[in-house]
Amino acid sequence: MTIPLSKGALNEIAQGIEVEKPIFQILGTKRLASTENERYRLLLSDGVTSNSFTMLATQLNSMVTNNELSDYSIIEITRYALSNANNAGKMRKIMVILGIEVKVPGSEVAGKIGHPVQQGKESGASGEEKPTQRADTSSNAENVGQNQNKRPAQNNAPFNANANQKRRLNESLNSGASIMTSPIAALSPYQNKWVIKARVASKSDIRTWSNSRGDGKLFNMTLVDESGEIRCTGFTDTVDKFYNTIEVGQIYYISRGILKVANKNFNTTNNDYEMTLNIDTEIIPCHDTCEDIPMMNYNFVNISEVENLPKDQIIDVLAVVKSFENVQNLTSRNTGRELRKRDVHLVDTSNTLITLTLWGTQAETFDGSNNPVIALKGVRIGEFQSGKNLSTISSTAMQLDPDIPDAHRLRAWFLNEGQREEAKSLSKAGGTIANCEWMTLAEAEERGRSSMDVPTTFMCKATISLIRPDRALYKACPSDSCNKKVLDQSNGMFRCEKCNKEYPNFHYRLLANMAITDWSANLWVTAFNETGEKILGINSQELGELSENQPDEYNDKFSDVSFSSHIFQVRMKMDTYNDEQRLKGNIINCTPIDYKTYNKHLVNELKKITNIHDIK
Repeated sequence: MTIPLSKGALNEIAQGIEVEKPIFQILGTKRLASTENERYRLLLSDGVTSNSFTMLATQLNSMVTNNELSDYSIIEITRYALSNANNAGKMRKIMVILGIEVKVPGSEVAGKIGHPVQQGKESGASGEEKPTQRADTSSNAENVGQNQNKRPAQNNAPFNANANQKRRLNESLNSGASIMTSPIAALSPYQNKWVIKARVASKSDIRTWSNSRGDGKLFNMTLVDESGEIRCTGFTDTVDKFYNTIEVGQIYYISRGILKVANKNFNTTNNDYEMTLNIDTEIIPCHDTCEDIPMMNYNFVNISEVENLPKDQIIDVLAVVKSFENVQNLTSRNTGRELRKRDVHLVDTSNTLITLTLWGTQAETFDGSNNPVIALKGVRIGEFQSGKNLSTISSTAMQLDPDIPDAHRLRAWFLNEGQREEAKSLSKAGGTIANCEWMTLAEAEERGRSSMDVPTTFMCKATISLIRPDRALYKACPSDSCNKKVLDQSNGMFRCEKCNKEYPNFHYRLLANMAITDWSANLWVTAFNETGEKILGINSQELGELSENQPDEYNDKFSDVSFSSHIFQVRMKMDTYNDEQRLKGNIINCTPIDYKTYNKHLVNELKKITNIHDIK
């Protein structure tokens, strides 16, 4: 079975002539070796000529990896856009394919159709720019960008290139002139003049810095069109000019930005280039309805797959918020700045759970009530205690309850099934009841004694029956990377043996010993600094000042938490002290009781006891 090819269409497209839904044959595919992201070139034939100056939009990459675009397939190009590229000093037209329909799979085609000659080698069929009567419109359009083949009939209007070179984008729009736009996927630093029409998919907060060269501020945003995405950053003056006028979700015409190779340490978009705004940049609202331009281009990874992915890889995730914790205050060891974080526990249809850490404003404003679906663009994989977790970075974009089919299917799964199931967790610490095995204290003690040198990690609901205020604090080395106990030299100096230095100051650290109790047993455990602060509701430095100046209030802080119940995550192992073996338990995490989640655990326990597994 064969379908006639659009003979001569490649030459017409190379000259800037619009061809509606041309039919081509694929003679080969090749991944671009010079790019970090997956980008593919296609070798196409129209039966007369062949051309490899064809680039596939990134959202169509799966058609290559799934072998839909196999050799000899006959395809219809439903949408494309043109760009210019410098090839050995000569300008060539690049066709960026935005839509493909496979008419005949390669397996059903006998072989190559016709005897196509490589474009540029046949007489008069060079892919270079040549003045022809039919190509006048495209040649002139080259001065302001590329020809976007979305509505071919609208792009045939005459266009005065010389006049447009002098006219800014805003003046062109106000005068009603036709604006020729470029697809994001075709942008490169080699172009001088271009206009894109893109949606602002995300916009960061304004960040400031101060160093020896002065003060500054910046923001970044992710721009998306039907061909791809690009990160755009504004500094100082452009922050004042544009930040308050740009709205997430809106579509804008953008021109006169600076394009450069993307710094992948800070840029997670699927593009080899990034854009910087400057004082000449123009950003003009577009009031057209552009349903073809998505809110965001995602490449979602199932949570179950994260277990086998390397640390620091950047991925996109779609999941349901199963539970979340309160905002915590931390101090950066490197900078001394106060940080705010929130842990959120996510699950998807693989029934696998992972902990996501939000930072800064995202942590403060996050609302996880009613178990929203969350779409995350560009989160980093981390490792802790042989487990995996996720963390947002400065460029992470987050959407709650996005209006996309995958999100609706995930919501239906969670309501009908997922919310009642106990998920497998990839995060070994983080405070959710699914992070490790539930045990009573008696079961944990028995497991710990039988496991000998192998630590036992478990989750329990228990009550603090006693917490000792005496010796709960110690004076620690002020070095952020140390925190070891210092010796008072009785001369106003404090010595750290590990650092082999003396310091004029110290900071307090918490080491709280407490007895926790449930119906089955009693267990002595230790809560280290951050966990102890969480339980007592006060930081170590403030607690140390109370111990020095207001001992009664200091003791009250410990009395206030006695007989309070929590969900504890404990690591326990056998330890030898004075030639005697004993169990030693450390609290990894402590959270308030989420009774909704805890009751689900109790229901699962009842199922096991009664051997009933179909309770809804």
